[in-house]
This record gives sequence, structure tokens and C-alpha cells, in this order.
Amino acid sequence: MTDVTATVVRLKLSLLRGGLRQSGGRRAAFVASAVVALLFAALQLLGLIALRGNAHADAVALLATAVLALGWAVLPLFFPSGDETLDPTRLVLLPLRPRPLVRALLAASLVGIGPAFTLLLLVGCTLSVAHGVAAHVTAVLATVLGVLVCVALARAVAAANVRLLTSRKGRDLAVLSGLVVAVGAQLVNFGAQRLGSAGLGRLAPAADVLRWVPPASAVGAVHAVSEGAYGRAAAQLLLTAAALALLLAVWARSLTRLMTAPDGSTLQAADSGARTRTSTGLGRLLPTGRTGTVMERSLRYVWRDPKTKAAWVTSLAIGLIVPVFNALQGTGTVYFACFAAGMLGIQMYNQFGQDTSAFWMVAMTISSARDAYVELRGRALALLVITLPYAVLVTVLTTALLGDWHRLPETLGLSFALLGAMLATGAWTSARFPYSVPQEGYKNVAPGQGALAGIAIFGGMVSAALLCAPVIALAIALNVSAGGDAWTWLLLPVGAAYGAGITVLGLRLAAPRTAAYLPEILAAVSKG
Repeated sequence: MTDVTATVVRLKLSLLRGGLRQSGGRRAAFVASAVVALLFAALQLLGLIALRGNAHADAVALLATAVLALGWAVLPLFFPSGDETLDPTRLVLLPLRPRPLVRALLAASLVGIGPAFTLLLLVGCTLSVAHGVAAHVTAVLATVLGVLVCVALARAVAAANVRLLTSRKGRDLAVLSGLVVAVGAQLVNFGAQRLGSAGLGRLAPAADVLRWVPPASAVGAVHAVSEGAYGRAAAQLLLTAAALALLLAVWARSLTRLMTAPDGSTLQAADSGARTRTSTGLGRLLPTGRTGTVMERSLRYVWRDPKTKAAWVTSLAIGLIVPVFNALQGTGTVYFACFAAGMLGIQMYNQFGQDTSAFWMVAMTISSARDAYVELRGRALALLVITLPYAVLVTVLTTALLGDWHRLPETLGLSFALLGAMLATGAWTSARFPYSVPQEGYKNVAPGQGALAGIAIFGGMVSAALLCAPVIALAIALNVSAGGDAWTWLLLPVGAAYGAGITVLGLRLAAPRTAAYLPEILAAVSKG
């Protein structure tokens, strides 16, 4: 009888070799990523070992292990194509039982850069708290258990969500992975700054909880043995082993369901397609006529199109993170809240690019500058449905964190003026510098159109800042003049009126260009 485990491990190695043979670029990327990951892990290993003897070494080791396990649990959801063996349904036609398949896939999961990185980091975590022969022996067992728990966690999550990972929503998650990295980097930066000012002692409360949460409990067992608490160490090791057994059982159950249950997604699609579509609640809330239709279509793009959704979620997150995190660190001002309006206003740029080749259907409905104006106005209003309340929310939240309430009206006025300028320049650049957004891959600009996109975005942002100059000049004049603080509230109505006026002007200037160059716009946005 063929050894299933050895066969699956060889299959994993064959897949790895086959992928590297596809191109030199892929081999270079693999080697570069392996070198960077292992070098980073080695540096972390040395840093953790250097913490030996520090009063808070256990807190750092426990937190690092918990973060590592969280990464193993989350990354399969955002990078489902990173490992071909994550999808066990490819083996559904083979006569395999769940238990042997679990063992085989678990062994195959230990092959790769990720497991090597995890092994080095866990070795550093356990050695940083190990003192004595018994503790070092326990560290070996804890490291093995920690690696197995991390790998089993990733596999259990992937198996439970394999239908999601192979669907459109799974592709949406993959597109949003960049946002997770960006937000995570901001959180790590914020946490590092807080620890740098307050010391590692702030980790102690979290460490007290994590030492009983697998797989960090395995590292906690090593620390317990070092302190002579053998009973506590045994309980923590048993807890980690129980967690591993539970994850393997959940994984096996998911595999059984995947191997035996039919995929009902096509049946659901057929049933939903057979239903008579009626107007949604969103459609009933929007204006009638072409304006409401355009708004609903644009909002559906935001919700359904992966690239559009990724751009919106990224802008929403960064527009909140920058002012709020700076306010929490005490280094920001209330004017940073305008960053939210600027980030969201960028979504008005390249409005026709998100349509791709389907823009021909929109072009068929435009026969005059008036039609083009209504089309652009509907897209701008759809953007305002999300942007306007969000800009207000970020401004109020930033003001509350800083306690600078008397500057709230002028900050809102500046945000509204900037948003209006971004809408105006976005409408004009959409008509003047359209470019295609590829539907596949991670690139947001079609090959050969990078310079065009740069001109549209950066040129429009500079133009928007210049268009806001009158409102900015008024804000400066009121703040520097004697008694001017009493009149800064005027910036709220002035900024709102100026933003609305400049938006209408920008839409009217962009409409004739849009109506006159429909074939050129269609050709530009269809290259992806």
C-alpha cells in the first residue's frame, strides 16, 4: 500500500519545483522572499535570545507567539492562491479517508518558507524564557507543539472556508490583503511607539492572559518550568496539545464534508437567477430618473467590484487612521481630519476606468453635454453618499480626541471645500485622462498607462489644493488676525458653499469634453 503522507509531501515538492520552473522572475521572487523571510526570522531569533534574563522577556515571547498564530489563521483567507494544497477539493476523486489525508496534508504543510520562519521564531521565543536543563527539554516539545498548532490552525481555517476562498468573495479578500498589511503596519508602529515611551511592562496584563491561550501556552509552559512551577507547566502543555487535537478534529470534519457533500453554489445561483428581480431598498431611496440609476450603479460597483471595493476600503481606513492615530499620539492637529476628505475624493478620479469595456453601454446613452453632465453628477452624488458623512465622522472624532472643539466648524468647512475641489478635478481628469483598470491581478493601471494615471491623480490633487486656496487663505487670515477666532465658524458655511459651487463648475466643464470624446474614452478604458 502506498504511503499517503510520503506521496503528498512529494506532491508538494513537485508543485513547488513546477512553479519555480515557470519563469526566471518567479524563481527570483521566491529566492528573494525566502532570503528576506529567513533573515528577518534570524534577526528576531537573535533579538529574543538577547532578551534572556530580562524581567519582561516572557511577555514579549508570549505576545510574539500569539501574533504568529494569528497570522497563520488569517493569511489563508487573504492569500488563497499562495499554496495549491490549501484546496482539498482537488483530491475529491481520490479514494482517501480523512484521517490519513489530515496526516499527509499536515506533513506537507511543514514544507515551505512559512514553517521555517515559524520554527525560527518559536525557537527564539522558547529559548528567551528557558533557564535550566528541564526548561530546555520542555522548549523542544513546546516548539514542536507550537509549529503544529500554527499549521493545523491555518489548515482548519482554510478547509472551513474553501468555498469562500474559491468564490468571488474570496478574490475580494485577496484584493483587500494590501489593506490588511497597511493597517497592520500602522497598528504595529503605533504599538511600538507606545511601548517605547512606556516600556515593556505594559505587556504584562496581556501576557497573563496569553500564557493560557494556545499556542502561546506552550511558551508559557517553558517559562513555568524555569520558575519551578511544574504543575502549571504540565497544564499549559496539555492545553496546547488539546488545542492541537481539537484543530485536527475540526479539520478532519471539514474534509469529510468537502469530500462527500455536493457544492450547492450552482443550485443557489440558478434559483436566484430564476427569481424576478425587483427594485431594491437602495433604489427606492435614490432619486428617480437617470440620476438615481447612475447612483445605484456606482454604489453597486463599490460593493461588488473587487478593485473598486479595495480602493474604497483602503481610502476609508487610511483616511481614519492618519488623523486618529496622530491624535492618539498627541502629535496631530485637528486639520489632519481633512486627510479623510482628500483620500475619499480620489475615488472621483478615473470614473470611467472602473467600467472597463462595458463603458460602451454608458456611451450609448450619452448624446449631448447635458446627458454627460447628468451622468457625472450621478457619480459624484453616489460618492457623496459615503464621503460626506464619513468626513464629518472623522472630523468630529479627531476633534474629540484632541479636545479642540472650537476648531470643529472651520475644519469641517475646509474638508467640504477640499472635497468639492476633488470632485471637480476628478470629473475633469476622468474625461481628459481616462485609463484602464485591469480586472485580473493586483495592478490598478493597464501596461503603458502608468504615466497617464500619474498625471490624472497627482495633477488633479495639486489642482484641487490650488482650488482650495481662497478658503485656506480665509482660514489663515481669521486665525492670525486679532479677534478672528470669534469668526472662524463662518468657514463652515463658506467652505460648504464653495465646495458645492466648485463641484458644479467642475462637472459642467467636464461634461462637454466627455460627450465629445466618448470613442477615445472607451478605447482608453478598454485596454485592461
